[in-house]
Amino acid sequence: MHETNRAISREALDRIYTQCDRNRGPLLERFGRQPRGCVVTFGCQQNEADSELIRAMLLEMGCQLTDEADDCDILIFNTCAIREHAETRVLGHLGEVSHLKIKNPRAIAALCGCMAQQGHVADKVKASYPYIDMVFGTHALGRFPALLAGRLMGGRRAFDLEGDAHGVILEGLRPQRAEGPLAWLSIMYGCNNYCSYCVVPFVRGRERSRAPEAVLAEFKGLIAAGYKDITLLGQNVNSYGRDLGGRDLGGNGLAAGLDFPALLEQLAATPGDYRIRFMTSHPKDASKRLFDVMAAHKSICSSIHLPVQAGSDRVLAEMNRRYTVAQYLELIDYARSVMPGLGLTSDIIVGFPGETEREFEETLSLLERVRFDSLFTFIYSPRKGTKAADMPDPASRADKQRWFDRLLDTQNRISREINDTYVGQTLRVLVSGPGEDKGYPMQGRTDGFKLVHLQGAEGKTGQFVDAHIEKRSTWALFGRVK
Repeated sequence: MHETNRAISREALDRIYTQCDRNRGPLLERFGRQPRGCVVTFGCQQNEADSELIRAMLLEMGCQLTDEADDCDILIFNTCAIREHAETRVLGHLGEVSHLKIKNPRAIAALCGCMAQQGHVADKVKASYPYIDMVFGTHALGRFPALLAGRLMGGRRAFDLEGDAHGVILEGLRPQRAEGPLAWLSIMYGCNNYCSYCVVPFVRGRERSRAPEAVLAEFKGLIAAGYKDITLLGQNVNSYGRDLGGRDLGGNGLAAGLDFPALLEQLAATPGDYRIRFMTSHPKDASKRLFDVMAAHKSICSSIHLPVQAGSDRVLAEMNRRYTVAQYLELIDYARSVMPGLGLTSDIIVGFPGETEREFEETLSLLERVRFDSLFTFIYSPRKGTKAADMPDPASRADKQRWFDRLLDTQNRISREINDTYVGQTLRVLVSGPGEDKGYPMQGRTDGFKLVHLQGAEGKTGQFVDAHIEKRSTWALFGRVK
């Protein structure tokens, strides 16, 4: 394994599992029964993947997993720091922990994840939330069993934002995944891009790629276990492998055979009936070669989440995105030329500091030109420590809300128009489980990531079915299994 991988050693992994085992007795003694552990996750898929590791450690400690946050013994909030709204929401939940402690005085509560990695948040918790027993950041995830042990022994509240090593990869720690056909598979961690609005590099650290042999081994294990839809995760999957060393390919910083398209080719060579997805991609690192690899392999989904963020070159430059609108459009046009049915989603930030009405209109023009299937849309939220937080921001909140509403109206119309084209078609859908529509009680996704509510799919979770699409909404299709 490459040293630049910074994966924990076998000895360190053994220490994690040993500490989990040692915690069993004190936990039983503290609660007088098998303790119930609950992990509440906020934020992105990478946070979900981290929560799967935390749940695995709880199980190793003899805990029973529960989703009942108000009736558990160990409550962990795994948090997001992307937007101010997410932080405010988490702090509201922390306030409710006092009620859990009144009901269950021996309960233990912890805050972890990206929000916890920020020093000002840890200071706020220390001062204002005395019933939170532990705060540990993304770099200290593997320290959770040891921190818990200290608290069980009567130690003081624990605040660990450093961990055993900055940016360590918990290679070999087996995640506790949810039941069903879907799985997350982290291939790298961290980010080197430093977009001016984004706090991720500060809370997730620099890019660290997992060794390709480790990724491939875990992927084959997921296929053997029956998972059908596997999403490869990274803050920027397109830069996978750049930190692994080896011979440079054409001066682009990639080690021979270790870049992301090459990894995809290795994974797609695995026998079986499954789908590969990935997120998130950065347009500056997406390539025609990537799209060629996607088009060449049936098991790689013809869908991509490619965040554009804005339709103005000036705003993109201020965001430090390092591509232009023309370069983005060139990528999209090529991807659609080799994958005509490409499913395309993106992110848009409205009201970035200094954005004008005319520049916002350029974003609307981009939507009309590209015609995304759907968008994740946000009004700009300043994040402490980022460059954008100190930029002049003359646009009013009312203007930003007006722009945001126009953006939603435009995208909703486009989404409906795209979904109209699917009515009457028969689509291959992977049934993921029960849905929320009583008339169409099951749900699943197409290759292009379209959500489909299904009739006639009861008992078919984890199976691919052919569904005749009968109608649509703005965000979903409705079909009957043939």
